[in-house]
Amino acid sequence: MNHEATFVSSIWSGPLTPPASVPDSADVVVIGGGIVGVSTAWFLARQGVSVVLCEKGHIAGEQSGRNWGWVRIQGRDRREIPMMQAAMEIWDSLRETTGEDVGFVRRGCFFAAGNDKEMESFERWVRIAAEFGIESRLVSAAELQKYVKSATGLDAGAVYTESDGRAEPQRAAPAIARAAEREGAYVLTSCAVRGLETSGGNVSAVVTEHGTIRTSTVLCAAGAWTSLFCRSLGIAVPQLKVRGTVVRTAACENVLEGNVFDHRLGIRRRADGGYTVAHGSILQHPITPSTFRWSFKFIPALMQELKVLRLSFGKEFFDEWRLPKTWALDEQSPFEKTRVLDPEPSQRVVKGIRRNLDAMFPQLASTPIVESWAGMVETSPDVVPMIDAIEELPGFHIATGFSGHGFGLGPGAGKAIAGMLTGADTGIDIAPLRLGRFFDGTPIRPQSTI
Repeated sequence: MNHEATFVSSIWSGPLTPPASVPDSADVVVIGGGIVGVSTAWFLARQGVSVVLCEKGHIAGEQSGRNWGWVRIQGRDRREIPMMQAAMEIWDSLRETTGEDVGFVRRGCFFAAGNDKEMESFERWVRIAAEFGIESRLVSAAELQKYVKSATGLDAGAVYTESDGRAEPQRAAPAIARAAEREGAYVLTSCAVRGLETSGGNVSAVVTEHGTIRTSTVLCAAGAWTSLFCRSLGIAVPQLKVRGTVVRTAACENVLEGNVFDHRLGIRRRADGGYTVAHGSILQHPITPSTFRWSFKFIPALMQELKVLRLSFGKEFFDEWRLPKTWALDEQSPFEKTRVLDPEPSQRVVKGIRRNLDAMFPQLASTPIVESWAGMVETSPDVVPMIDAIEELPGFHIATGFSGHGFGLGPGAGKAIAGMLTGADTGIDIAPLRLGRFFDGTPIRPQSTI
């Protein structure tokens, strides 16, 4: 298969490169090499903190390399907005600070309305945006056609945020990881963390498959694997997964420069001249034992996504059923048995994307889809992250449940989490993202979508 046909998937399908050894100690150990983990390591290293990042597979090998590539503030939950505003500033400067082009450009984001009632509902976001100094506005169908060329079915208008942008997932997290290494961080791939050691009830070391690293501070930013890791420590983290199928087209006619979402498609221009495209109204959730374990807490989110959610029962249920709850730290862990969570893209969804793309943009009907892939999006009950220090295990912290928002938020999350770990004031309030909100009676009310 030629390189062009596997350009995106090459970041998670290449050979694994395990470390020859691991450092004896570090101030902080980060578990997980997605964009949140590498951004945190980068910010820590820039502050002179000794940090080791351990990734069981490849950097950005799971959802951080498989997402849509949208960098948007539009439509976000209020609790995410300060972090996203910080992230936007960091995205603007990434090329200069990392010395690498991650494909970030500000070309605007449109949520297209399906009808007048939906258009009216966008007014709520415009009011929220104004509170935070964000310039979002409603645009008519006629104005929308100036930005989205010759598209059909965009008859009710849209909400538009000109300052939103896009970047290339297969470039971004690896570039930030390399920047962290240049600042002195150790970034170890094919290096699964099996568990933790404690002393006096506090974290004292992480045990990896390649050896033990002494540390007093650990961040688990392991994406879809976080709940399993935490459960092995006796810590409950409510988390479910949905599968998203994504395709990219060959380079083709320029029909839009930014990002557009409606009930048919989520589409954005790529740096290579093609488009990254996903279905606008299908989310697939494979039922697992976790579905039943956390079902009550996820009811509000499930009801919100009812029209687009597709449930399935099959292999994923039994795969999770067979996973151990705990394991010996001197034996192979579940994280070594599955280096990369690599679900098959749904061919039914791919066909739906093709059909909707041709209907929405007839001029692209002859443009081939050259690659498809899928990723597992880890979600929280209210569709915003869980970022917190775990009181039951001093020195242990989590950052998970980004619910499909993690790519855009990643650099801002890294800044905020680094502050949490070092006690520095970043100006980003993460208190509303505490894990305890799901266990202390706080109403679970999603304000945005996956």
